[in-house]
Amino acid sequence: MPAILIAMILILVIAAIVVVYVAYPHRGKDLPGAPWLSDAMSRGVDALPTVDPVVADAGRVPAGETAVDRPEHRDVPATH
Repeated sequence: MPAILIAMILILVIAAIVVVYVAYPHRGKDLPGAPWLSDAMSRGVDALPTVDPVVADAGRVPAGETAVDRPEHRDVPATH
């Protein structure tokens, strides 16, 4: 029982950190009353690796199209 309680408290703390980050530093604003925490969160996020949005979108299939509809997936004989 204590392990479940500790796990739930840890989950709530992590969720609160995510909500605070999305509400303030992610939008470029300082936390009211704790600008040092905004700076720390921003530095931490800048230190983590991220996925380049252009590279991430390169493999996306446009809306209304399936991956099978793409020319590279068709079983059409090549014409030379």
